[in-house]
Amino acid sequence: MKRKKTKKKIALIIVISLIVLSIVGLGVFSVSIYNENFNCRFESYEPLMYYVDDFDGLRRTKYEFNSDKGQKLAGYLYSSGEGQKGIVVLAHGFGAGHNSYMDFANYFAHNGYYVFAYDATGNDESEGEGVGGMPQGAIDLDYAISFVEESGKFPELPIVLFGHSWGGYSVCSVLTYHPEVKAVIESSGANRSSDYFEAVGKKQAGDVIYTMMPFIKLHELIKYGKYALNTSMDGFKSSEAAVMIVHSEDDGVVPIEYGYDLYYKTYKDDPRFTFVRFEDKGHNRVYNSTAYTAYVDELNEKIEKWGETLNYDYKENKEQFAMDKADYIHKNLDREKWSDSLNTEMLDGFLSFYDKNING
Repeated sequence: MKRKKTKKKIALIIVISLIVLSIVGLGVFSVSIYNENFNCRFESYEPLMYYVDDFDGLRRTKYEFNSDKGQKLAGYLYSSGEGQKGIVVLAHGFGAGHNSYMDFANYFAHNGYYVFAYDATGNDESEGEGVGGMPQGAIDLDYAISFVEESGKFPELPIVLFGHSWGGYSVCSVLTYHPEVKAVIESSGANRSSDYFEAVGKKQAGDVIYTMMPFIKLHELIKYGKYALNTSMDGFKSSEAAVMIVHSEDDGVVPIEYGYDLYYKTYKDDPRFTFVRFEDKGHNRVYNSTAYTAYVDELNEKIEKWGETLNYDYKENKEQFAMDKADYIHKNLDREKWSDSLNTEMLDGFLSFYDKNING
């Protein structure tokens, strides 16, 4: 009798051990996938970078400031000398520094605003071996706003925020810590930091991603504390800032239900909120003009045809191809068309939104 009970205990211990090991293994695997995708360092692709000289009359001054772990972040104050109604603090998207948004800085700078744009941790000119994780976006923005307000290096003007994708989540979430912000324009962003992993993972692995999400949320919580728990919806509740939400139904990177639809359900009748919904603008072309989109498609087609003329297999000789492609772009890129990317009618609407709310 005792032997049977002993065997049952051993069997139970083995089963429990296997379950624990499976859970631990899934947790380790989930975090490793998270780090592989989100704890990376990003450098802008030099042949397609913007330069201040691409924009007539645009000026900038470089600053450095510390973020949460003492890492130095590079920021630039953009201006044109055409009046200063406020300061736009710009939070860039995931995968590149603020350089990709210099056209926005130019637009707002030429229409009465200073623009403070910075490279988040692990991006371009800022320190960091990698981004670390998605909550880092809200953290860096928190420190950037505090730097603008407290360093004594900037004029005391109303602060408004602009953010796209990762930056969209950041500019909304950060309102919890900076309710003094007057207005926010958010595009193509999500409500929670963990939503980005879920959205990408669901597209690649289907519903299996939901078994990983508890570990991802726990990982972010352990690493980032309150920032991991704080959401865009929390930011809205903590602030009286005017908010504009911009998203496209066909966004394949951050599906519209992770941000816009959620916000619209709660705030559609709230006069603080303005909702702009598109059908076919995707994720990265929400603000682009028709002419710019046509030029980019034309450029990509030319690069593809050029690649077919090479006397070597570019898939096998990746390093050589990378150098040759960079050289081709340098010689053939129309920088005037490349830097004239924005749908000015849409940006005029953004400007009116800021102007209306900076003194509210």
